[in-house]
Amino acid sequence: MEKVQWKVDGMDCTTCALNIHKYLEKQGMKNIKVNFATGDVIFETNGQLNKEKISSGIEGLGYEVVKEDAGTTTTSPKKVPFLSTHLQRFFFCLPFTLLLSLHMIPGVHIHWLMNHWLQLALTIPVYVVGMLFFGKSAWKSLRNSMPNMNVLIALGATAAFVYSLYGSLTGQPEEYMFYETAATIITLVFFGNFLEDASVASTQRQLHALARSQKVMANMIAFDDEHKEQIFPIENTQLRTGDLVLIKSGEQVPADCKILWGDVQVNEAIITGESLPVHKIKKDTLIGGSLIVDGTVKAQVTAAGNDTVLSGILNLVKQAQGEKPPVQLLADKISGIFIPVVLIIAGLTFAINWIVLNDFTPALMRSIAVLVIACPCAMGLATPAAIAVGLGRAAKTGILFRNATSLETFKDIKQVVFDKTGTLTTGNFMVKHFHSTIDETAFKNAVFSLEKYSNHPIAKAIAGSFKSVTEIKWAKIEEVKGLGMIATDKDGNTWQAGSYRMAEQLTTDHSHNVYIIKNGALLGWVDVADEIRPEAKRVIDYLHSRNIKTILLSGDRAEKCNALAAELGIDTVIAEQTPEQKLEQITSLNAIVPTAMVGDGINDAPALAKATIGISMNDASQIAMQTAQVVLMNHGLKNLPTALGLGRHTYLTIKQNLFWAFAYNIVAIPVAAFGLLTPSFGALVMGFSDVVLGINSVRLFVKKVV
Repeated sequence: MEKVQWKVDGMDCTTCALNIHKYLEKQGMKNIKVNFATGDVIFETNGQLNKEKISSGIEGLGYEVVKEDAGTTTTSPKKVPFLSTHLQRFFFCLPFTLLLSLHMIPGVHIHWLMNHWLQLALTIPVYVVGMLFFGKSAWKSLRNSMPNMNVLIALGATAAFVYSLYGSLTGQPEEYMFYETAATIITLVFFGNFLEDASVASTQRQLHALARSQKVMANMIAFDDEHKEQIFPIENTQLRTGDLVLIKSGEQVPADCKILWGDVQVNEAIITGESLPVHKIKKDTLIGGSLIVDGTVKAQVTAAGNDTVLSGILNLVKQAQGEKPPVQLLADKISGIFIPVVLIIAGLTFAINWIVLNDFTPALMRSIAVLVIACPCAMGLATPAAIAVGLGRAAKTGILFRNATSLETFKDIKQVVFDKTGTLTTGNFMVKHFHSTIDETAFKNAVFSLEKYSNHPIAKAIAGSFKSVTEIKWAKIEEVKGLGMIATDKDGNTWQAGSYRMAEQLTTDHSHNVYIIKNGALLGWVDVADEIRPEAKRVIDYLHSRNIKTILLSGDRAEKCNALAAELGIDTVIAEQTPEQKLEQITSLNAIVPTAMVGDGINDAPALAKATIGISMNDASQIAMQTAQVVLMNHGLKNLPTALGLGRHTYLTIKQNLFWAFAYNIVAIPVAAFGLLTPSFGALVMGFSDVVLGINSVRLFVKKVV
C-alpha cells in the first residue's frame, strides 16, 4: 500500500472533512484520515492511484489540493489572487457594511444613506464576494449531495438580499429593506472564519515550530579536481544521503548525520525535550534540527528530507491529529445530519412564525437568524483543536503519540507494567565478573563473536567490553527471543550464549547473567551490573499517588526482580517470563483493567502491541518502537507522568469543548427561532463560538498536567 499525504484548502468544518472522507472511500482508498483543522488529508492506496483524477474529484467538491507529501503541487503554480483569505474578504466588505449600518445607530440620520438604490449598490460588492466564496462552496456541496455549513450562510444572506431586492423592484422599499442584514451576515461570518482560522493556527504552533526548524542552510563539503576541500552553502532540502557537511558552534544540524571528525556539545531539546547539552564524538549520530552548542564537526548525512527523525516525528504527529478518538464519533454522527436538520428547523421557524404572527417579514428574519447562528463547526472543532494542542505539547516535551486514540485512552489506565532491563534500569551495563574453563582470550573471542549480533542491552555491553579483532566467522547464527544466541561455526561446532534456561541442564547455579556453551558443554559465564534509572523511583511514586498499580514483568531472575521492586516500591513482580508468557500476562491483565506497558526490547514487542497502551523509549529496539503507541523521546521515564497527565487533561478539554458546542447550538437555535436574536448578531455570535473552543484548547499549552 502506498501512503499519500496532501494538504487541502477550503475545509471549514467537520462536514467538509466528512465529505472528503466519503469521496475517498468511494474511490477505494484505505486508512483515510482527514483533519479539517490542519488541512491534512492522508490515505493509502494499492498503487493504482490516478492522483490527478482524485485531486480533480476533491476540487469538484469545492476544495483545493495544494500540496503533496513530496512537496509538489497537484496543479500548476498560480499567483495567489486578491480576496483569497478570510481577513482580506472581511476588510473588503467592512466599509460597505459600516455605511449600510450607519442609520441603525441611535441619533444618526443620514437621509441619503436611506436611499434603497444606494443601499443596493453598497450591498452588491459584499454579496458578490460572499457568493464567490459561500455560494460557490454551497453549490458544489449540494451538487455532490453533501451539504456543508456554507449552505446555511448562503441561504441566509441570499434570502435577505432577494427579499430587499424584491422591495426595490416593486416600489415598496420601506417594507422590504434589509440590505444591511445580507451584508452584515457575510461580513461577520468572514470575520468569524478569520478568528476560527487564527485560533486553530495557534493550536498548531508547536508543530509549526518543529516544521520551521527543518529548513536551514548547510555547509556542504566537496572536493575539486585537485582533491582540495571546498565548502559552500546549500539549503538542507538539497542534501542527499552520503553528502559531507561542516557544522559549527551555534548552527543547527541540517539533517541526520554521523560524526566523522570532531566533538561537540549538542542541544537535542527539539527532539527529546531535554535542554541539557549532550556530548557527541566521532561515530556518534546527530539528529537533524538539534543545535550545536559548542564545537565543530565534519559529518556524513545518513538521512535527509522526509527520511530524517524530525520528519518522521512531524508525519506521525500529523497522522495522529487526523485520527478520530472514540469521544469524537458521536459529534461526527450529529454533524453529518446537522445541516439538513437546521434547514428543516429554519423552514419550520418561518412557517410557524408566519402563521402565528401573520407577518411575512419577522418570520423571514427569524428563519434567517436560525440559519446563520447554527454552528456545526463548533462540534467538528471540539476534538481536533484539543488533540492538536495535546499532541503539539507532547511533541515539544519529548513524547510522541502514534495515534490520537492513545492520548484519550490514558484516562482509563489503572495499572502500568514495566519491563526491567533498559526501562527501569539504564541499560548501560558493565562486565562485573566472568569465569571460563578455557583460555581467557579464546573465551572472550567467542563471547564477543556471539553477542555482537544481539540487540539486547546486556549483550551489547558484553560485546563492547570483550571487543576482539579475531572474531569467529559463523556459518549460521540466530537470536532466540527470551533465551539468547545460537551459532554454528565452519567446523560444525554449536555455540550458545544466553540465560540460565540455556544452561539449566548443565548447572544448578542460576545466579549469573550469561552462560557460554559449546557442543553441550558449559565453558563459563559472564556477570554484568546495571544501575537503576534516577527518575524511576519518582515515576513509581507518582503512579501510586494517582492510585495506579505498578507491576514489574521481566525475563530476568526472580531474585534480581524482587530486589529492584523492593527498592522502587513496585506492587507486584512477575519474573522469569518468555516473550510468549509476557504476552499471556498482558492479555490476562488487560482483561481485568486497562493496562499500559513500558518496555524497550525485541522480547517486549508482542506485549507492547497487546497492551491497552504500549509505551517505548526512543533508544529501544526498532520493533519495540514500531509496536508501541507512545514513544518517550528523552531516553528515560521522566516524561511518563507528563504523558499520562496530557492524556487525561486532553480528554477533559475535549469534553469541555463538546459540552460548549452542544450547549451553544441547543440554546442559540431556539433563541433565534423565537425572534430574540437578529441575523446580524447571530452571525457574530456564530463566529465567536469557535473562538471560545480555540481559547479553551490553547489553555493546554500552559496548563499544569502533572
